[in-house]
Amino acid sequence: MGAFGGHDGRERRWTGLDRLESRNRPPRSLLVALVLASITLITLDVSGDGGSPLEPARRVVGEAFGPAESAAAAAVRPFTAVPDWFRSKDDLADRVRDLEARNAELRGKVELAGFDRNRLEQYDGLTAAAADLGSALVPARVVAVGSRQSQSFTVTIDAGSEAGIGPDMTVVNNDGLVGRVLRVTRGTATVLLVIDPDSTVGGRVGSSMEIGFVTGSGSLDHESGLDLRLVDDASVPARDDTVVTWGSTTGPYAPGVPIGTITEVYSSLREASQRAVVKPFVDFSSLDVVGVMVPSGSDSDRAIVEADGSLR
Repeated sequence: MGAFGGHDGRERRWTGLDRLESRNRPPRSLLVALVLASITLITLDVSGDGGSPLEPARRVVGEAFGPAESAAAAAVRPFTAVPDWFRSKDDLADRVRDLEARNAELRGKVELAGFDRNRLEQYDGLTAAAADLGSALVPARVVAVGSRQSQSFTVTIDAGSEAGIGPDMTVVNNDGLVGRVLRVTRGTATVLLVIDPDSTVGGRVGSSMEIGFVTGSGSLDHESGLDLRLVDDASVPARDDTVVTWGSTTGPYAPGVPIGTITEVYSSLREASQRAVVKPFVDFSSLDVVGVMVPSGSDSDRAIVEADGSLR
């Protein structure tokens, strides 16, 4: 009996649950009615010619709930816009960094525009100098200036034996004579400037063809000039005359290279000689691009400006 009683109790419990579920479940007829009503409303809304018969109801609902929707949207907008705000801030920060980098690059180009233009003009001048001198030139740049403690005026250029350069070669720029090569390494060369006190260059006065010797003044001052003493003491050089080298193709200075112009002439009655001051064409205080005169067809690790101005 106890077992059967327990079984009856379980049946009564499960039966109670079934009744509870059936009580909470909506009647099937109500579901059918809602489905039919929905189909009817959709049919009326779609089949309306000039306008839907549900439009007044829709308008009333919109007017009733529209302000509430707008207020709700305005209330949550600050929260929904937070991800976009952070994303926009990061995008703007990246954009600002890009613009700053671009501005710095353009600023650098503007600042270097004059430097690049001057260097380009000097390289262009080397092509004209090669054609005027009838000699091939190895372009090079001045990378160092000799120590003043050594009491010598030298510069180091960034071209050496691998570029076809050797000792006692003539060095020029687009203005005139710079000096001669003293010694070379594989990648550099030391150049003795004509303004060095120990530098002596054979010079020729253009108008009279008189020859003499041009000695360095030992000063970077462009106005200090060089000393010219002619071989013929009786010959008087003329002011504003041009002085060029009268060297040879085998000597340390090639012939016909412009040195400068005569600015002053002094006579020494005691020595019965003439002394002239020559203002060099080259501004040694701003020396940058130079060309080393080499035989045409020389092997080089860089482009050579040939005598016709072409590059090889």
